[in-house]
Amino acid sequence: MTDQQDSPKPLDSETVAAYLRLHPEFFIDHEELIPELRIPHQPGNAVSLVERQVKLLRERNIEMRHRLGQLMDVARDNDRLFDKTRRLVLDLLDAGSLEEVVGIVEDSLRHEFQVPFVGLILFSDNKLPVGRSVSSAEAHQQVGGLLSGGKTICGVLRPHELEFLFGKEDAPQVGSAAVVSLTYQGLHGVLAIGSADPQHYKSSLGTLFLGYIAEVLARVVPSFATPLRSVR
Repeated sequence: MTDQQDSPKPLDSETVAAYLRLHPEFFIDHEELIPELRIPHQPGNAVSLVERQVKLLRERNIEMRHRLGQLMDVARDNDRLFDKTRRLVLDLLDAGSLEEVVGIVEDSLRHEFQVPFVGLILFSDNKLPVGRSVSSAEAHQQVGGLLSGGKTICGVLRPHELEFLFGKEDAPQVGSAAVVSLTYQGLHGVLAIGSADPQHYKSSLGTLFLGYIAEVLARVVPSFATPLRSVR
């Protein structure tokens, strides 16, 4: 009777698991148990705990290296974008005419940034000698919803919006676009870039540099376009 009372009670698996979680160093002090452990890996096979841990660590290492590689790629892309944006901004500051400003923006976006579709429209009640210009009333009628808020808008646009921004010839080829207004002490125009891929401009995440370019343009353009319409 005494032997039954003094015999230890069997431990269930949950109790053992809880103890090992609290004492992860347990097998350091009891290395003799490691060779006897078997963990199911694939049907019909078993691996030791050490082998399983090594495999898991190797898989995690590969995953972390993959994530690090992705972060490095993003960093390199951002460095290249920053350098292109810096050169564009400096060229705009050195421009001596509205014709130079329009040419610099369109050439840089098409060739340096590799943007296939570019639309730069200035708002003026009188036709400007260079580039595309429309009255502010016409702009609000066609793309008024894209001009409010002063933020970059991305996604799939409606056919009439694409036609206004990129022209009849290019509009059917544009799958998605990013649009930002040129706003500084008034509304002076709109800048749009497009891609044939409907998913390319699906959020504003990758258009930070476009916003910077638009801010510089909004300050540079009015000094060369006297009749430029300023809407507050």
